[in-house]
Order: sequence, then structure tokens, then C-alpha cells
Amino acid sequence: MTEDKNNWKGWSEIESDPAFFNVMLKQLGVKGLRVREVVSLDDEIVAFLPRPIYGLIFLFNWREDDPVKQELICPPNVWFANQTVGNACATVALLNIVYNIPNIDLGLPLQSFRDFTAEFPPALRGDAIGKFEFVRNVHNSFVRKIDMLNIDLQMQYDYGAAKKPLKKKGGKAVNDATAFHFIAFIPVDGTLWKLDGLEKQPHSLGTVSSSDWLGQVKPDLEARMTEYNDEQIDFAILSVVQDPLVRLVRDLACNVKCIQILDSHLDDRRPDWRNNDAPANAEGAIVATHTLTGPNIHYELDELAVNHVLLRHDIQCRLATDNASELLDIRQSLASEQGLLRASILEEQESDRKDDDKAAACCQDHGPLIRKWLLFLARKGVLKMLLASEKVEGADELE
Repeated sequence: MTEDKNNWKGWSEIESDPAFFNVMLKQLGVKGLRVREVVSLDDEIVAFLPRPIYGLIFLFNWREDDPVKQELICPPNVWFANQTVGNACATVALLNIVYNIPNIDLGLPLQSFRDFTAEFPPALRGDAIGKFEFVRNVHNSFVRKIDMLNIDLQMQYDYGAAKKPLKKKGGKAVNDATAFHFIAFIPVDGTLWKLDGLEKQPHSLGTVSSSDWLGQVKPDLEARMTEYNDEQIDFAILSVVQDPLVRLVRDLACNVKCIQILDSHLDDRRPDWRNNDAPANAEGAIVATHTLTGPNIHYELDELAVNHVLLRHDIQCRLATDNASELLDIRQSLASEQGLLRASILEEQESDRKDDDKAAACCQDHGPLIRKWLLFLARKGVLKMLLASEKVEGADELE
């Protein structure tokens, strides 16, 4: 099946599920990003999203905006690609965001592609995406054999339908087909952009600061959603955010470094403080031995992170004391803080594993097995008998 996917030249449809986008980011080699669903544009709901929020992906029943709103040419500081192949809009929208985020680890394949297409116009970038096997194979990670067959059949139908004249409505030619489409919104250098791969050029939504750009894009999204009647309410909004693990692991590294330095100070001032048999009193409790004091692979914490993180200013100021009991109190506080950090890291890791499991379940293709089983039943005459018992039309034609 993997070979069939890699040899298939089509592009599959992708659900608007954050799990699939997160697995795609991982397979593409991008580090430090996560995709989270935006269930509501209310400020109270958006406030729970991890920060920073780099961009939004919007799925809707596509309608073309006024071309006059588009830029005449793509600004040099904006990486934008057109969508030149069918069903690629999810990946095009994702790349249109990822390639406009500064200082992220794209991984070698995507970084090389970005360098290669740096001077390309949007149409050539889109054409390059369509020919980029690495990206296409990642995009098609979730496709099944039956999906490939259906997409190929749909392409044949669309080709035939394209030869027929379109219906007229309000003096304009329209197509009855419903086209759901992913587009991107992202601030770049103080300007908010709508990046729609089906439009020739980016569309500026005005100047904006990095802190309030969500407030500016909210009216635009709400206006688009109100254009549709009550029967067309299939929308989805996904946010591309910094992976919470980036901040959590950084905070854990700082915590461990503070504890290391604190332990060194305690060794100088009270050499017996590590003795668990010493009574805990009001001057400071003896902390648990399970507190991390160095790198730990289970929490994605390496020695480099601990060595290069800056010491917290508040801890640095309090280390000046010669009072060992006060230092023990500080350590106890850091140990409690570490427990919360480690729990949060494990929670994010579990979320990541659930995304992988969900994507893996989607990739399970039982179609070939079912087809072989049906052929076996047909050869044995069992299928004909079963169909005849149900009086299925055409059963006599089975051999």
C-alpha cells in the first residue's frame, strides 16, 4: 500500500482535524509548532490557546473575493504559493503559514525547498509544490486505496463536467459543485495577510501589531461566515501555535538549573541537608528525592538546554542569603513548581501520542482484505448463495 501511495500522482482530501495537521508537521520535519482547533472566536475561548499564535487556517465553502483587493505582485517579504493541483489546499495553506514564521526549524527538506523557491512567483511556487514528491507523500499519508480510486473517478467526472456549459445565475456562470477550501491568515512584518492559494496574489487586511492581530482578523472571518445561509454552516478554524512543549521544556530547564545552583549553595552552608533522616521542621522541609537535578530524556530535557538557559532573576536575587533554612524553602518551592511542569509535559506528550494514534487508525486500509475475502467467497459459490438468499438483483451473474 505504501508503494501505491508513493506512485500515485494525485492529492487526497484532508479533514479539518488538528491531529492530521500535527502529524503532517512532524513528518515534514517542522519543529516547535502545533495546530489547535479554534472552537469559537470569543475572546474567552481564544485566550486558552497557546501563545504565540502564528496563523489561522480557515476551512469554508469557497467563494472568490474581489480580485481588486489583491496585491499587484507578491511582496518580497511574504512567501505565498498558489494552489495548482486539486485537493492540495490544506498543505498549501499550511506552507503559506509555516514559511512566513521567522526563526523556526523547518527541517532540511522544507528549508531547501524554501531556498529553491525564494525568487519564484506564487504560480511557480505552487507548481513546484505539486511536483515535490516529499510533500505530496506526506500530504497523502492518510489516504486509503478506496480514497485514491474515488479521487481518480472524481477527476474524470470533473473533466467531463468542465466540457459542459455552466448554469446561469444572476448573469454569472456558476457550478453546482460544493468546493470546501483551506485558506490562511497570518501577520507578517506588521501587515495582516489573507493567503488564499486559489487567488493570484496575497490580500492585505491592513496594518496590525503582533499582539492584537486576532482581533483584526475576527471581523473578517465572521463576515465570511455570515454570507452563508443556515444550511451552509460547515466551517472550521485551526490555529498554528508554538508547541507548548517548547515553553514547558525551557521552563523545566530553568527550574533544574536553579535547583542545581541552589543545591551547591546548600552544600556549602549545610552539608548534611541531603540526609533524609534529618527531621523536617518549620525552618524548611526536606524535599523529595524524585526532584530532577539534571537532564532527563523522558521529559525531552537535555544537558544543552540546562546549560544555556538563563537563571531566573528572582531566584538569583534570593541566592545571596546565607540562611540555609531559607534556601531549603526556596528549593521546596522549586520542587513543587517542577512537579507541575513535569505533569504538563507528560500531558502534552500524551496529546501528541493520541494524534499519532488517530492518524495511524485513519491509515488502516481494510479494503484490499475485504476485496480478497469477497473474491474467495465468490469462487466458492458462497457469495452467490448469500446474495440469492437476499434476492439481490444480479446475483445470477456471479460465478
